[in-house]
Amino acid sequence: MLEILDNLSLNPQLLRADYRSGNISPIQVMKLIYKRIEAESENPIWINLRSRADVIASAQALDLQNIENLPLFGIPFAVKDNIDVLDLPTTAACPAFSYMPSKPATVVQKLLEAGAIVIGKTNLDQFATGLVGTRSPYGACRNAFDPDFISGGSSSGSAIAVAKNLVSFALGTDTAGSGRVPAGFNNLVGLKPSKGLISTTGVVPACRSLDCVSIFALTSNDAEYILKIAAGFDPSDAYSRSMPQILPADFPQNFRFGVPHKLEFFGDREYQKLYEQSLTQLQKIGGTAVEIDFTPFREVAQLLYSGAWVVERYTALKEFLADHPQQILPVLQTILDGALKYTASDVFTGFYRLAALQQQANLAWQSMDILAVPTTGTIYTIKEVEANPLSLNTNLGYYTNFVNLLDLAAIALPAGFRPDGLPFGITLIAPAFSDLALCALAKKFERAKV
Repeated sequence: MLEILDNLSLNPQLLRADYRSGNISPIQVMKLIYKRIEAESENPIWINLRSRADVIASAQALDLQNIENLPLFGIPFAVKDNIDVLDLPTTAACPAFSYMPSKPATVVQKLLEAGAIVIGKTNLDQFATGLVGTRSPYGACRNAFDPDFISGGSSSGSAIAVAKNLVSFALGTDTAGSGRVPAGFNNLVGLKPSKGLISTTGVVPACRSLDCVSIFALTSNDAEYILKIAAGFDPSDAYSRSMPQILPADFPQNFRFGVPHKLEFFGDREYQKLYEQSLTQLQKIGGTAVEIDFTPFREVAQLLYSGAWVVERYTALKEFLADHPQQILPVLQTILDGALKYTASDVFTGFYRLAALQQQANLAWQSMDILAVPTTGTIYTIKEVEANPLSLNTNLGYYTNFVNLLDLAAIALPAGFRPDGLPFGITLIAPAFSDLALCALAKKFERAKV
């Protein structure tokens, strides 16, 4: 039994089956998780953990007779530390910002009511600003496959917690790609739902009009399973939206996938080869490649940090910055200082530019059902990012930054490994509320792996 537990997968549905059969208990699983966490103590995955005793008490409180009513019965999960969990501080990776929430975030509450068990709060790029996973006073999370390389951010700790089999799934957030880049770098599924599909009440805002709660999982089936529980309209969230009732659950059997006319891999030939292989995989499941003009998507991506939307990030932190000057990391201060040059007129000009680019992007959608892009064009070492924190971070957003600005849904999928053992990921993108269809297509993609 000990050997079985040591190698135990934390797949949610397999765990439920083991619980139901009596092969293992939630208490045994929680004890195993803390053993695994101790073995990973050198990687700064966690900012705050619940005590082992409290987690075991949560497991003891579960009644096996109630398992059929609890779709997440005894399923362990992690929460990015810009999402509120009761009795744990929310820091957003800034100790001076730390506060104790009076209630959990809406999405956390929904998962708890479904029987899930929170293990702890995970590390992140400070105030969810970054795609690298190195911008934290708690330390830089290290890649699950090579500790010299970045984990990706900002949801770094959440991704590593899943990749290291410490939890069954984890919550992240995604404004510019933070739920997708860490998935690509750690061989995970990263589901970036349509805006408003999962409530952001109880989430520290980055760009409030764009923020999404994301899901990290080992498979697209797991991500879909969690999404169906976590999603739902929340009247306390001004940006919450309901999934339309009549939507196709899948794309056509013979679907069209867009491929950017100009691809950028920043000199990474191995990532380029893996991307080309993943396109062949899409063709195997019925896809036809269609070359599209990527220009409007690329220009929208540039608006997020090189345009007026940086003002929205500044607005979210304005009061804190006034009361706590010089309490944030220098790289973040540099980004937010850029907001001060914009006027109200510039903000409206930005909205007008976005609308014009969205019209151009809509033309591309007439010829494709999904857009298939590399999750990132390459990966960097921690030392490389520390030496050049801004421009390398910008490179990582080349295929991600436009998604929320254009109101799209996305799912990042594992798609092979470089010869040095580092993972590559592809991201499938489609219009808002195509989330379940994307999951269905993702499952086909996983089954077609060569």
